[in-house]
Amino acid sequence: MAGGACRPSCSLNGLRASAVVAGYRRLADLPAAIAVFPLDGALLLPGAILPLQIFEPRYLNMVDDVMAGDRLIGMVQTLPGGDRRRPRLARVGCAGRVTSYAETGDGKYLIALTGVCRFETGDELATPAAYRQLKVGYGAFEADLDGEDAALEFDRAPLLKVLRRYLDSRGLGIEWDAVSAAPALALVNSLCMALPFAPPEKQALLEAPGLEERHDTLAALLAIDAAGGDDDAPRVVQ
Repeated sequence: MAGGACRPSCSLNGLRASAVVAGYRRLADLPAAIAVFPLDGALLLPGAILPLQIFEPRYLNMVDDVMAGDRLIGMVQTLPGGDRRRPRLARVGCAGRVTSYAETGDGKYLIALTGVCRFETGDELATPAAYRQLKVGYGAFEADLDGEDAALEFDRAPLLKVLRRYLDSRGLGIEWDAVSAAPALALVNSLCMALPFAPPEKQALLEAPGLEERHDTLAALLAIDAAGGDDDAPRVVQ
């Protein structure tokens, strides 16, 4: 879904450690059905924070409804085919809780979602709401609630080497001091969310089982992209 719904904004400046969302310790704490926000290229990972600017009426209504309830929104990408307004949805998404909320003078909402747990998409609910709601299953991602990845580390030198090649090939900049100081989980998740990967690549990063696998997928994508070069005009990752 391109444009009209929201503008995601992920920054590599001030990398954060994994965020803890109170109240979700077991899968049973999570609702069996949630409102979903299909948005290609906007990746939310457990423990990470995704700022969004909401301005399409149906999603303004969605935010109103979730703020009056459990404050959970499922971020999910689309698949080719299907109706433009109700496209096919990817198999896996991520539920996030609204942890920051503000209104602008021109009727937009500025929210931040903190990733709670990934889910597998299920049947769509028949409701009068203009936005979509799905039954979801969290069973395959119970480890998302454990927070064990926050303690994992890895030799980051090879990742930073290929990251530098990737950024140089695209004319992108980054604050290397923040990269060097960031905890492993924050570093990998922030790079996955902020770098301009294609939607299928974002989906592969989302579906990686844990931090180690996500790190390996990220490093492979960076190496492939850097080796292939890019003809786009230089950009800056902020």
